Amino acid sequence: MVELDVQYIDDQAEEPPSRSQLLNWANLALVDKESAQVTIRIVDETESQTLNKTYRDKDKSTNVLSFPMELPEELSQNLDIPMQGDLVICAPVVEREAKEQNKSSESHWAHMVIHGMLHLQGYDHITDEEAEAMESLEINLLQQLGIDNPYGQN
Repeated sequence: MVELDVQYIDDQAEEPPSRSQLLNWANLALVDKESAQVTIRIVDETESQTLNKTYRDKDKSTNVLSFPMELPEELSQNLDIPMQGDLVICAPVVEREAKEQNKSSESHWAHMVIHGMLHLQGYDHITDEEAEAMESLEINLLQQLGIDNPYGQN
């Protein structure tokens, strides 16, 4: 079960998903942990670009950034604590991508939350093998919501 804090920083014209939608998607994507404490911060392009530049050395805004909390190994081994982390989702980028990809805004938001939650649990897409495993899981989770494969493959 996800304990969720939502911060609506962006004040764009498009209406971002409700807290209950975000919580539903986050809970669905909690596949490797029993519980989690997650903050989702919905931001504008300026904040997204600043964070992306600072933490990934990419000077552009991006759809979702994941920041897992990293505890020292001796603490994480001895304590039964929930997974913790932050997702930063750029509303204008998500809305623009949904339009460009001919997807509903809601389905793309769901994909970004699921994608980010998987990153918080250690999934990645750096190698082809990692990407295949992560994308397969994303496709399966989105299908549970009635959302088509976001990668356009069968």
